[in-house]
Amino acid sequence: MTPKAQRLVAAAAVCAAAAWIGGIGRAQQPAAAGGEWRSYAGDLRNHHYSPLDQINAANFNALEIAWRFKTDFLGPRPEFKLEGTPLMANGTLYTTGGTRRAVVALDAATGELKWMHAEHEAARAAAAPRQLSGRGVAYWTDGRDERILYITTGYRLVALDARTGARIPSFGDDGIVDLKVGAVFGREQPIDLVTGEIGVHSTAAITRDGVVMVGSAFLEGGTPKTHNNTKGLVRGFDVRTGRRLWTFNTIPRPGEFGNDTWEKESWAVNGNVGVWNQIAADEELGLAYLPVETPSSDFYGGLRPGNNLFAESIVAIDYKTGVRKWHYQLVHHPIWNMDIAAAPILVDLTVGGRPVKAVAVMGKQAMIYVFNRLTGEPIFPIEERPVPQSDVPGEKTSPTQPFPTRPPAYDYQGVTIDNVIDFTPELHAEALKIASRYKLGPIFTPPPVSRAEGPLAGFRSSGGTNWPGGSFDPDTHIAYVPSFTSFPILGLLPPPSKEFSDLPYVSGNALTGVRYVSGPGENVGADAPARATGAPTATTNDGAVNANASPQGLPLLKPPYGRITAIDLDRGEFVWQVAHGETPDSVRNHPALKGVAVPRTGQSGAVGALVTKTLVIAGDPLATTVSGRPRGAMLRAYDKATGKEVGAVYMPAQQSGTPMTYAIGGRQYIVVAVSGGNYSGEYLAFIPPGRQR
Repeated sequence: MTPKAQRLVAAAAVCAAAAWIGGIGRAQQPAAAGGEWRSYAGDLRNHHYSPLDQINAANFNALEIAWRFKTDFLGPRPEFKLEGTPLMANGTLYTTGGTRRAVVALDAATGELKWMHAEHEAARAAAAPRQLSGRGVAYWTDGRDERILYITTGYRLVALDARTGARIPSFGDDGIVDLKVGAVFGREQPIDLVTGEIGVHSTAAITRDGVVMVGSAFLEGGTPKTHNNTKGLVRGFDVRTGRRLWTFNTIPRPGEFGNDTWEKESWAVNGNVGVWNQIAADEELGLAYLPVETPSSDFYGGLRPGNNLFAESIVAIDYKTGVRKWHYQLVHHPIWNMDIAAAPILVDLTVGGRPVKAVAVMGKQAMIYVFNRLTGEPIFPIEERPVPQSDVPGEKTSPTQPFPTRPPAYDYQGVTIDNVIDFTPELHAEALKIASRYKLGPIFTPPPVSRAEGPLAGFRSSGGTNWPGGSFDPDTHIAYVPSFTSFPILGLLPPPSKEFSDLPYVSGNALTGVRYVSGPGENVGADAPARATGAPTATTNDGAVNANASPQGLPLLKPPYGRITAIDLDRGEFVWQVAHGETPDSVRNHPALKGVAVPRTGQSGAVGALVTKTLVIAGDPLATTVSGRPRGAMLRAYDKATGKEVGAVYMPAQQSGTPMTYAIGGRQYIVVAVSGGNYSGEYLAFIPPGRQR
């Protein structure tokens, strides 16, 4: 056991011996003051942490369901992708759900519905790039006024009275700010207010002094119709009036810092570069930290020469003015769709014996970049290293990319011969034969033009850490980072016509041609023209499998397919790492593996983790069929000092939103969203056994 793990065990023992009142420990962090949970991630630092520990290793296996809330009727048909994380304030739980992105207020103790609010947006919602219920809501109070703010499917910011659910007339236009106003494409041309492509599924970030920050998101970028898409932006609004305070352009305009990194005036004919994940804010420093995504055309950048700031960068701004303070680009001239896929985490560390206010950034690269959050200086050295170069006509990739020297990478990076499947010699041989048809290489290997004679394609990293992000314990300075393995094949082909796309190359495969790549939140909302007649067809794809690059339907790569890694951010070192999730049915029951001792592989899929005083809690990202229980998934608890699994409780479907926790009436609750396959969205609330309900 490492020295840090030994200290964690000792701290847990002291905590277990402490006196408790009413079974719930006194909250020691603002994230859970009074046992509440007032922001998406607990607070604007994005820790996903609570000091509560009534739920612990001794009782986790016996947790009971206190209440459950099904979201089927929050829209004209059920939702099968419920990703919300609720808030809890003053005894009320607030969240979103359903295909209309309705907001609900529930009694936190019983789950009883108090009120519901929804906007019917018709064609505007049907055209939205990010549909379904989104990630949740934001809460603000000045001690008298209580407000819930959320962003509709059609990209409008709505302010509600937290007690009644009624719109607040003094905010914007009768409680609504139209966020499409001010969004542009090309050389500042306004988008259409109905069909213009922009939206967001994350929650707004609201500072205690009343600045509401809202980002932007777009359609998936593998086969975009145009490179000249809507431009990303982040804006600040006054929480009381809805007045716009500032705009930060993620594609810099002429005269703005970074414009010269869009060579040949390519800023004017490219779009996207949104901020679609949660924003972090340091309310003492007055800074917000923006995780910025990829430009239009995720995998071909020939029409945007240069490094393309602020794409795939972490950007610190003054949140009262929107003025940039510092930035760091994690991927130069992005062509791998790595985004900054996880929310930044604000961490107070002790590095070399000195206190440091830092921000930790992670994503699909499976690396953590740690910066001084005031100055942007790396806490641990970051090296520019040579990377493979593209041979696609018109493409000019960056000769180097940034690599942190600490902590080490915590999951697979790239596809090489060394990490293909080797359960048996026969499977290994088949995997090598399949791999020979593809362009292999380390992280930042560019996608090739697809050719039937080879390479058929390359692989893009869409695993690592995605939108649920990581978690952080402010007492021990340990980050808990979920990650997963998923390397979909990626080749490039010319589009079939200019009407299909105006780019020279889009995602495609020489064997199947070019097919439109839709996103998971596209054309599925309440007002979408395509009407579902029932639940989606269940899939046998267990995440790490790719149908075109898998030996006998098994994952091409070795397990683990899903992990949780505990990382000491003071030292930049691992504390422990475990495979997270049951072995998928398609692996455990595969005839080629009969008689083969396959250790638990974990599961491929994006899940978030909740950290409490003693536990790390995360659910399986896939449903499985296991003897002794119905088909479903498990919500698992790990000893946060050692990584040992200390409990698991059954859920009817996989985790699809990050768990949160709160205390009310002397009881600790854990609430988590589940959905997927044939199981529609539901919130489950767990409590310790034997508690009066």
